[in-house]
Amino acid sequence: MNIKENSANIVSISRVFVAFAAIALLYHHTTKAYVLSFILTVIAFSMDAVDGYLARKFGQASQLGAVLDIMGDRIVEAIYWIAFATLGWISVIFPIICVTRAFVTDNIRSIALTKGMTPFGMQTTEWGKFICASKFMKTSYAVAKVAAFMLLILAYTPCDKFNMMKIEPVAAILAWIAIIFCIVRAVPVVAESGKLFK
Repeated sequence: MNIKENSANIVSISRVFVAFAAIALLYHHTTKAYVLSFILTVIAFSMDAVDGYLARKFGQASQLGAVLDIMGDRIVEAIYWIAFATLGWISVIFPIICVTRAFVTDNIRSIALTKGMTPFGMQTTEWGKFICASKFMKTSYAVAKVAAFMLLILAYTPCDKFNMMKIEPVAAILAWIAIIFCIVRAVPVVAESGKLFK
């Protein structure tokens, strides 16, 4: 495999392992482990922007790249919600919604791929394009999600300094905003899926 020609895909796959390491650290209840988990979380989500940048800069955009990017997003998002729920920081409804939405949208998008459409290119209505593919919606969802994950880690870091900051309610609100974005961004995929079966 030529690393230069596949750098975007390598970053997409690598970020999953960075996220796994971040999650593993949350089960070591020390301040040092949580701070390192926080740093790795920042890196994992930064890598999501890096893979897109590399794909555009080096002309590596492809169907495989789009699939790997979405797959990486799904895995990373799901493992954070699942870990937070098992740690008792959030309700189990969060990972249930996240995983259900992923199964539904990704199965629909896999059918779109067989018809020569990209995962985001299957949206044909203006509102569908805005909700699923616009930079504003993608960025808003990403910011809400990353901020929620980072603040949840800080809120539960075993250190009085962080606990005194009372960031847990803010983290909870951002978690709800992120999961609402998750649901809303699935609506156009489902609503516009009928054309794929004609």
